[in-house]
Amino acid sequence: MTTTTPRDDLHRYLQSAREAVLWKLDGLSEYDVRRPLTPTGTNLLGLVKHLSGVELGYLCDTFGRPHGEELPWLLDAGSTNGDMWATADQSRADITGLYRRAWAHADATLDALPLDTVGTVPWWPADKARLTLHHAVVRVIADTDRHAGQADILRELLDGRVGMTESNGSMAEGDETWWAEYRDRLERTARLAADHREA
Repeated sequence: MTTTTPRDDLHRYLQSAREAVLWKLDGLSEYDVRRPLTPTGTNLLGLVKHLSGVELGYLCDTFGRPHGEELPWLLDAGSTNGDMWATADQSRADITGLYRRAWAHADATLDALPLDTVGTVPWWPADKARLTLHHAVVRVIADTDRHAGQADILRELLDGRVGMTESNGSMAEGDETWWAEYRDRLERTARLAADHREA
């Protein structure tokens, strides 16, 4: 058994989720990384932009660790959901670069402070705004994993590419025919269950 510290475990799972999110952009066109693929506009590059702000907010601002990044979409009251999509003048390199810098700032906070350090979330109500660094990191991991799952589905819809990372598919073994038959079986089962329950 390998012995690790809680800090090591938190960082490992946070980094794994970060890399999974960025991997979902690999090989896609500018259009495909930006295009809205759900009725609420969810898109791959927007998820990366959003997560940049999440890390800078929860793991830097909350603990009084200035990062120096400009996040104009947070200052514009008329920019509802401005962190969930990239404008035409924001390149993929701009957004992914921001995300990588956010990692570095957040990791510096993790390295510098004990996990029981208490910070104040600037945008939360004052009576509920205090939390530990441990709590903040768990929150960021949960948010990043949630968006990594969304990115996984979006990428599958775009070109069929699936998996957790390039080296770890985390999927059942099967070729295109096997997956088509599997999906058909699930569809038949869903219809049978619905017919049975609704009869």
